[in-house]
Amino acid sequence: MLKDFHIFNASLETLQKKKLVINTINAHSYTISKSDTSFKQALLKSDVLLPDGISIVWALKWLTGQRIKKIAGADLFFYEMKRVEKLKGTCFFLGSSETTLQKIKERAAIEYPSVQIEVYSPPFKPKFTKEDDKLMLHEINTFKPDVLFIGMTAPKQEKWVHTHFNKLDTGHICSIGAVFDFYAGTIKRAPKWMINLGFEWLYRFVKEPKRLWKRYLIGNVLFIVAIVNQKIRNN
Repeated sequence: MLKDFHIFNASLETLQKKKLVINTINAHSYTISKSDTSFKQALLKSDVLLPDGISIVWALKWLTGQRIKKIAGADLFFYEMKRVEKLKGTCFFLGSSETTLQKIKERAAIEYPSVQIEVYSPPFKPKFTKEDDKLMLHEINTFKPDVLFIGMTAPKQEKWVHTHFNKLDTGHICSIGAVFDFYAGTIKRAPKWMINLGFEWLYRFVKEPKRLWKRYLIGNVLFIVAIVNQKIRNN
């Protein structure tokens, strides 16, 4: 049930602990978690679980009366980059393609010149081998970043972090998926007015209907059904 998840409801500035796992939850990830036990555990064990979806905000309000503010993966990304810029610190980007990572480095060098950045594009496959994991861990831990950004999409990224957390020599670990493409400019994010109205999902669906139709049409229906059933059980 949605109430099983401790969803963050504070300012990002309160995240002071040196090493944290910061994940996000939206209608899509919540629906997946109902059938993927290891993914659910990864979300439940998050130090911070951000409400990255207006559907989560609305559902919590309807179910419990709790009012929370949506905090997207992109919000987390810009907060962390500004924080590390002030520290003159380091960030590591794990995931996506070499082309996307290079574009991230080029833009960040202009916008955050005091941040040292390293990147690694893992092999594109459903499941990593032990050698893949060993190489990724080596690249990350050699750099010892203040922030590790993971962009391998859910649930892969969250499960990888959950499995390897104790082996990672990092600061904040942020699973932010599509934000890699947004920042690189390979995928355009919705206009701010659509984001503010809660229609970012619609913008993404219109832009990539073939890839996202199951997620937003079938997935959203399953999410609504699950939330309605919870409401009925609570009454």
